[in-house]
Amino acid sequence: MAVAVEPQFIPGASLRSQLLAGALRHTVKPVLGVWGCWPSPLWPAGLLDYAARFLPPTRGARSQRVRLDECDAEWTPAAGGGERAVLYLHGGGFLTCGLNTHRRLAARVGDAVGAGVLSVDYRMLPRYPIGDAVADGVAGYRWLLDRGYDPNRIVVAGDSAGGYLTFMTALAAAELGLPSPAALVALSPLTDLNPAGKLANPGADDCPLIPRSVIVALAEITERVNRRAPREVGGRTRSPVDSVLTGLPPVLIQVGSTEMLYPDAELMAQRLGAAGVPVTLEVWDRQVHVFHAAADLVPEAGRAIARIGEFVRAATGDAVVSESGPKAALTPAEA
Repeated sequence: MAVAVEPQFIPGASLRSQLLAGALRHTVKPVLGVWGCWPSPLWPAGLLDYAARFLPPTRGARSQRVRLDECDAEWTPAAGGGERAVLYLHGGGFLTCGLNTHRRLAARVGDAVGAGVLSVDYRMLPRYPIGDAVADGVAGYRWLLDRGYDPNRIVVAGDSAGGYLTFMTALAAAELGLPSPAALVALSPLTDLNPAGKLANPGADDCPLIPRSVIVALAEITERVNRRAPREVGGRTRSPVDSVLTGLPPVLIQVGSTEMLYPDAELMAQRLGAAGVPVTLEVWDRQVHVFHAAADLVPEAGRAIARIGEFVRAATGDAVVSESGPKAALTPAEA
C-alpha cells in the first residue's frame, strides 16, 4: 500500500550557516567546477582523505581498523557499550573522501543513536565500478551480523554518494536473503545516476557547493568505468530510484532546500512512498550539501543529527520523547 509523503520543511538558516554557504560558493565550488570540466585521473583524489588524517577525533571516540572481504573498515564502539550498530557509508562522489574525512560525522551519528559505528572504506571509481562499492557495503553488514548484532538494532546510513550506497546495500542484502536492517538514514543522498533531473531543476545553480559540471562528469565517469565491468548489464548501473523498493525498512532523508541533489531526495521519497515504505523527508532551509559535517560550526547540523537519533531509536523499538514532537518543524537557533 502506498504511503503519502509530505516533506517536512525546517525553516530558517542561522547566520553561521549562511556564512558557510557563502564561503563554499566562492572557494570550493569553483575548484570543483574546474575539475568537472577536466575530470582527469591525475587529480589527487586521495589527497583529501590523507589530509583529514590530522583532524582530531570526537571526544571519547576510539576506533580500530578491521578487514572486510575486499576493503578495510573502521569500528568505533559505542560509548558505554550498547546493542545498536550503524553501518556508515561515506560520500565523495564515489571518487574521493574516506574514513578520515568522515570519521567525526560518523562518530556523531553513532553518539546520537547510541550505537557503535562500522565505517566502510569501500572501493571507488575510477579503479572499481560502483557495484564493487555496493558489495563492500554488504560485506560490512555481514560483519555486524556475524558479530551478533540483531538486524532489528542495525541502521545503515550514508551521505551523498554514500546515500546511494545506503539504499543499494539494503537492496543487495535483501536479494542475498539477509535480514533487513531496522532503518535507513540518507543525508543529502545521490539516488539517481542520470543527471537529467538534477540539471533540469530551476534551482540547480543555487547550490553553494556542487556545480553542474561535476554532475555531468560523474555520470560520464560512471558509465565509462561500468562498461568495463561484466557484472553491470549493458555497462549501466541501477539507481535506487529505479529499483524495486518494496520491503525496505523505515527511511529518514535529510536534505538542504538549495542543494543540487534536492531533486534526488524528493524523487526517492516519492518512490519509497509509492512502494509502501515508511519515509520521512526533512528539507532544511538553505543548508549546504551534507551540512551535518559542519556540526562544529552550524547549529542546524547538531539539531539534524539529534533528529537522526530520535528516528533510529523509534525505529529500533525505543520510545522517543521530543520537545517539539517527531514531526514538528524546528525553529532556527541563533548564530
